[in-house]
Amino acid sequence: MSVAESVTASAAAGGTAPPARTTWSGRLSGRLLWSELGLIGGRRRNQMGLLVLAAVPVLMAVAVRISAPRAGRGPDFLSSITSNGLFVPLAALGVEMGLFLPLAIAMLSGDAVAGEANLGTLRYLLTVPVGRTRLLAVKYASLVVGALWGVAVVTLSGAVVGIALLGTGPMPTLSGTELPFWSGVGRVVLVGLYIAAGLAALAAVGLFISTLTEQPLAATVALMIFTILSWIADAVPQISWLHPWLLVDQWQAFADLLRDPPFWDNVARGLWVDLGYAVVFWLLAWARFAGKDVTS
Repeated sequence: MSVAESVTASAAAGGTAPPARTTWSGRLSGRLLWSELGLIGGRRRNQMGLLVLAAVPVLMAVAVRISAPRAGRGPDFLSSITSNGLFVPLAALGVEMGLFLPLAIAMLSGDAVAGEANLGTLRYLLTVPVGRTRLLAVKYASLVVGALWGVAVVTLSGAVVGIALLGTGPMPTLSGTELPFWSGVGRVVLVGLYIAAGLAALAAVGLFISTLTEQPLAATVALMIFTILSWIADAVPQISWLHPWLLVDQWQAFADLLRDPPFWDNVARGLWVDLGYAVVFWLLAWARFAGKDVTS
């Protein structure tokens, strides 16, 4: 069942004595969100995408277990995996945030509006008493949940296989101290939430792009181009004045959460940039979608 059909059925189920407008509106929004999440989770390609995200930390842990990295070779997180299995999800997140996680968000956001238009269900959905603003808000909320899903899958699979293959214990920090196991788990959760915030901001960009076209693949490719160009620009020192305004500039600041105590300056800057992108591009998406002539 499509989102449009589900919401129509929910609206029709109200009976002859509908509740107060605000209560009905809230229930409809909740049903629309659950329908959207069910549609995202039920798509076979999204399920396969989650399997790919989960496979990366498993492959990393198995490879390290078979052959430990040489001293001084590879990223700090990869070199630390053998000392504590909690470093597996951290290393996996550091690797996947460059391509796989943004690609997952690009696929979801490409389908958000452009996918509905391509299937011909967007116009049908808008015939239900669901305002365009509310619809767009629900679409973005589902993308935020999707970002949390992706990060959670990488983190949980990495933590489980890392602890199973490499063991655990006090977690070394980048400051040279050690944290108790559960404090280390808390730091891993903070890292996951920080990366999910960046992906949620990227989803707002994707949502805006999705309102510009009726081809979900075009929206997906456009968002990936935006992400790749952002990484390239962030690596060019001649345009360092632009770096603080790039969405990806502080993504790798999650390493500061692994210091003792955490170094919050770069993390705070990254969160402010994430919030700015989320607000600006959601408003751009709203401005485009609110006046869009929906023909399909």
